[in-house]
Amino acid sequence: MSTKEFVTQLEYKADWAGRTLAKIDQFFPSSKRCSCCGYTLLRLSLSVRHWTCPDCSTEHDRDINAAKNIKTAGLAGLAFGENVIPV
Repeated sequence: MSTKEFVTQLEYKADWAGRTLAKIDQFFPSSKRCSCCGYTLLRLSLSVRHWTCPDCSTEHDRDINAAKNIKTAGLAGLAFGENVIPV
């Protein structure tokens, strides 16, 4: 299934359930941004599964951190009515 098909199905299901689908920019640095302080790493290899923020020393699981950032970005987009783009 292509990404476009997947998004189309999500939109359909959200509409069917009376929900709003929030989209974020595909280049949003969800894995590289610290979900605690907002620090963004310049690079993060795909092989790195855990990392420590150099700014606030929070230890992150890559996937859990990305999920937190995606949720925050989606909610911010809904609250402010804007697309969320990387800084």
